[in-house]
Amino acid sequence: MKMFSFKIFSLRVSSYIVYLGFLIHVGESAPTYSSHACTDSTTGALTQNSTYASNLNLLLSYLNSNATVTGGFYKTTVASGTPVAATGLFQCRGDVTASICRECVGSASREVLRRCPEQKEAVIWYDTCWLRYQDRSAFNPNPGIVPATSSNSNQTVTETERFNGLLSGAMNTAAEGAANSGSGKKFATDEEKFTNSSTLYSLAQCTSDLSAADCTMCLRSAIGFFPECCGGKRGGAVFLPSCITRYEFYPFYNSTTVSSGIRPSGILYMISVKLCAGDGKHSTITIIAIVVPIGVVLVAFSIGFCFLRRKVKIKKYLSIRQDSVREDISNRDTLQFALEEIETATDNFSDDNKIGEGGFGEVYKGTLRDGQKIAVKRLIGNSGQGAEQFMNEALLVAKLQHRNLVRLLGFCLEGEAKILIYEYVPNRSLDYFLFDQEKQNLLDWTRRYKIIAGIARGILYLHEDSRLKIIHRDLKASNILLDDDMNPKITDFGMAKIFVVDQTQGSTNRIVGTYGYMSPEYAMHGQFSVKSDVFSFGVLVLEILSGKKNNFFYQSHGAGDLLSYAWELWKEGTPLELLDPTIRNSYSRNEVMRCIHMGLLCVEENPTHRPTMATIVLMLNSYSVTLPAPQQPALVHRNRTRSSTPTREHQFDQFSPNSTSWSVNDGSMITEVYPR
Repeated sequence: MKMFSFKIFSLRVSSYIVYLGFLIHVGESAPTYSSHACTDSTTGALTQNSTYASNLNLLLSYLNSNATVTGGFYKTTVASGTPVAATGLFQCRGDVTASICRECVGSASREVLRRCPEQKEAVIWYDTCWLRYQDRSAFNPNPGIVPATSSNSNQTVTETERFNGLLSGAMNTAAEGAANSGSGKKFATDEEKFTNSSTLYSLAQCTSDLSAADCTMCLRSAIGFFPECCGGKRGGAVFLPSCITRYEFYPFYNSTTVSSGIRPSGILYMISVKLCAGDGKHSTITIIAIVVPIGVVLVAFSIGFCFLRRKVKIKKYLSIRQDSVREDISNRDTLQFALEEIETATDNFSDDNKIGEGGFGEVYKGTLRDGQKIAVKRLIGNSGQGAEQFMNEALLVAKLQHRNLVRLLGFCLEGEAKILIYEYVPNRSLDYFLFDQEKQNLLDWTRRYKIIAGIARGILYLHEDSRLKIIHRDLKASNILLDDDMNPKITDFGMAKIFVVDQTQGSTNRIVGTYGYMSPEYAMHGQFSVKSDVFSFGVLVLEILSGKKNNFFYQSHGAGDLLSYAWELWKEGTPLELLDPTIRNSYSRNEVMRCIHMGLLCVEENPTHRPTMATIVLMLNSYSVTLPAPQQPALVHRNRTRSSTPTREHQFDQFSPNSTSWSVNDGSMITEVYPR
């Protein structure tokens, strides 16, 4: 009798532990609705009691019943090949268990009909899964990148420019990991330290049926929405039918499951069942020695987890704010280098270390005592700029941090010496490769497209995502440096114009920049805006596509310039003839045609007709964006009136001492700042 009673007690203890694990499991993982999108079909509205409605209900039933046996993804079609076919799929987040997946898909299949009662096509997103269906035998298009929705936190970060740069890198890392995932889940996460006490958690996932290329395209499209929806926000997500992206400042996904795939509740269940199956003293000892301690640990863990999570939420904003204040106080000291240290790093500005010379000064390669490679720009002395202004502007430029901008590490201000210290970028500048017949083949189409996209993201950051609106005003091939992986980094903000937040355009009597890249309204009238950079970007894109300088066509083809030559080919229906011969056998026709189209839009005469950099990034990331027909580009060489300002042949990049572009220098050291 005693043994029988103890067995009953053991069963109750074991059952209680299983039930406790289930409660913890459900309490942490109950699906939360995020967003939905209902789409009208070309075949009309959804009507009750129709054949399609019956097929749709059957489809949702199939999806629901397969939510626990398919590894988190399932796609099927009901009545395939008929006019009333219904195709659908669900995708569960890569870190969730089968039971969470089942619960989420069940909720989604019920909720989607309530939210989209009259549409035949719909997508619904939850925090742990999403579900999609259409009234046809296959998804069209695939990958699905429209419709798109987004959400964001109402809290903002304190260091917007540094955060946006970190977020861009984190999301691209997660996207690359998801697209190339070997697990079949097309799922990846990334964690990056933002401050000593806060971490940025990022997630990217595609539906499992996508190829690596389609997954990459979908995630690029999603990430392209972040500057518009989530810039500077402490949390954000973009949802597309075939992929999702999300970031937070707390671990919103199960990192344990991501790394090991172990389900705590499942382990507890198996142990409990195994223990209950035993009998006799061995079973009693096992229950006491293993099951009870596990239960205690689970209870303690759940209480501790909730406590720590609440504590982190309370402190994370305060800690970031304190870190920001401390950084502002110490910036001047940490960024200011001693002249002796710079002289030692460059071997007293030895000619052997000189790697460039421009209108603003000479550039030297150097090595600090800790082994870090640097590029040192010694500015010309007669700038008319005071020491305090120089220091303030150097501090401002140092805060511009983005993966596609060359980072300013610090400055030196001693006596007459005004020196800027940049990160060293080893692969020289874009023009070093692009316009050299022997080196052009190192830039295949994949690299060129990557360079175009990176430049666009960098300029978008300057225009919209940094603390101030910044216009570069001298965007050209020699001002694009390439790192070890041939990633582009925009350099030389020596002529940048900084706008106040609500300012959209300005004018000047001192024209700066490089002829051939200048927009006509700027070259002839001194009027500049963000669309001036868009024009320069368009010229640069056409140069990257053709492998030829803008003035090469002016000198050898009699077509005026590269813009006119590209326009004539476009009108004749032969735009691919513009393409560099070295890549004509290995390129993506869709990507090349889109870039030519985009480049021509950027160089239109009327600035208001040119797209913004945000639109350009979206054009590069999404094939669903319909581009307007381009108009005849500005005829800069034919109509331009040169400024009476003396010109100097020079370059601003770190590593191109033989650049032949003609530029005009207004004598500014770093920036011209509009007062607030």
